[in-house]
Amino acid sequence: MAIRLRRFPHADLPLAAAAPPPSASTPSSQDELKRVAAHRAVELVQSGMVLGLGTGSTAAHAIDRVGDLLRCGALRGVVGVPTSEWAAARAATAGIPLTDLNAHPVVDLSIDGADEVDPALNLVKGRGGSLLREKMVEAASRRFVVIVDESKLVPRLGASRLAVPVEVIPFGWALTLRRLQNVFDAVPGFNLKLRAASTDAKASAFAEKGAEFEPFVTDNKNYIVDLFFEDGIHGDLSRISDDILRITGVVEHGMFLGLASSVIIARKDGATVVVNKET
Repeated sequence: MAIRLRRFPHADLPLAAAAPPPSASTPSSQDELKRVAAHRAVELVQSGMVLGLGTGSTAAHAIDRVGDLLRCGALRGVVGVPTSEWAAARAATAGIPLTDLNAHPVVDLSIDGADEVDPALNLVKGRGGSLLREKMVEAASRRFVVIVDESKLVPRLGASRLAVPVEVIPFGWALTLRRLQNVFDAVPGFNLKLRAASTDAKASAFAEKGAEFEPFVTDNKNYIVDLFFEDGIHGDLSRISDDILRITGVVEHGMFLGLASSVIIARKDGATVVVNKET
C-alpha cells in the first residue's frame, strides 16, 4: 500500500527526528511499537494545554507518559478530557487533573490510537467500545494525533475483516440491527452481530465465550452492533456514514472521517513516520 509521507512542519510544534537514535534498540513487540508512537506524540504536548485522553492499550502509553512529565515538572498546568471511564481512571492514577467538554468545549490536542487507518487518514475506532466519547472529544480538538503501529494500515476501512462498530440504544436493538443490515444488503460478504460482553472485537470477530448471551454495554449504557466486511468498505464513505446515522436508534459509528490531523506510525525497524492530513 502506498501512502504519501510528510513530516510535521518545523514551524508548528516540531517533533524529533523520525529515525531512532543510534543507541536505541529496535522495538521487539507490538506493545513496544505502541509505546514508541505514543511517546513521540506526547512530544507535542505543551504546558497549559487541554488534552484529549484516548482509550486503549496505545493511548495508555501516552497517558502514562504525560503523567510522568507532570510529576517531574517538565509539563505544568495540563488538564485532560477523558474519552472513557477507563481513560479517566488511568489518568487519575497517572496524576493528570481531569476536566470535561462542558468546562472546556475546545480541546487543544487529542492523542489516541486507532484500529484501522486508510491512505486518506480516515479511521476505524471503537473496537474497545468507546467510540462515541472518543469522537465527541476528538471532533472538538484543534489537533487530533493518531498513534499506531504499521499493522493498523489498511487499503480501505473495514479491510482487516474485524469489527466496524456502531453504537445503538438498547431499546429496539433488533430492529436497528435489521435496518443496518438493509443498508449493506447488496454488499457481498457483509455480516453484522450484536456484540456480546464476552466478545473480543480486536481479536476474533465472532468468538464468544459461554452459553448465555450478555450484550456488551458501553459507558453510555448503549449496545454495540459490529459490522464485518469481507473486502472492506467500498464507495463514498460520507454517504455510507449518513445512511447509518439516519437510522433511528443509531447513536454513532466507528468511522472517523476527516478528523485525524496526523498519524504517527511506529515501524518494526524502530523508526517512526509521521503522515499529515492533506490540506
